[in-house]
Amino acid sequence: MKYEDLTHKIIGCAMKVHSTLGNGFQEVIYQRALAIEMQKQGLEFQREMEMSIFYEGYDIGTRRVDFFVEEKIMLELKALTNLEEVHLAQAMNYCQAYNLPIGLLVNFGAKSLQFKRVYNLTHPENKDYKNNNPKIKKS
Repeated sequence: MKYEDLTHKIIGCAMKVHSTLGNGFQEVIYQRALAIEMQKQGLEFQREMEMSIFYEGYDIGTRRVDFFVEEKIMLELKALTNLEEVHLAQAMNYCQAYNLPIGLLVNFGAKSLQFKRVYNLTHPENKDYKNNNPKIKKS
């Protein structure tokens, strides 16, 4: 899988943050802690980066992505009791709208860290990727 090492490193940072803070904080607290941990691990990122959303080549608005890591991976954070399919669909839609091959959805609000690699199935880099029923993983 392309970017496997990078996504693994990001997930490791999220696990460190979750194991240190536990669940129960607001999303912004996890975002700040994750920024510190990713910086310690030497990852380059932009936080709260405003990105344009396109529809058939037209710029139709913007959305702030929680993190854009190494100019490759969109990272969307949540602090919910449990991730649901709607959150997975949202992250997949962001990958499509930003024309990125892969993103990560991470939830700090559950008792165990939840994460999911999400793929833009329309991106040329993912033409061979088949995943009709993605599941949310728990650590």
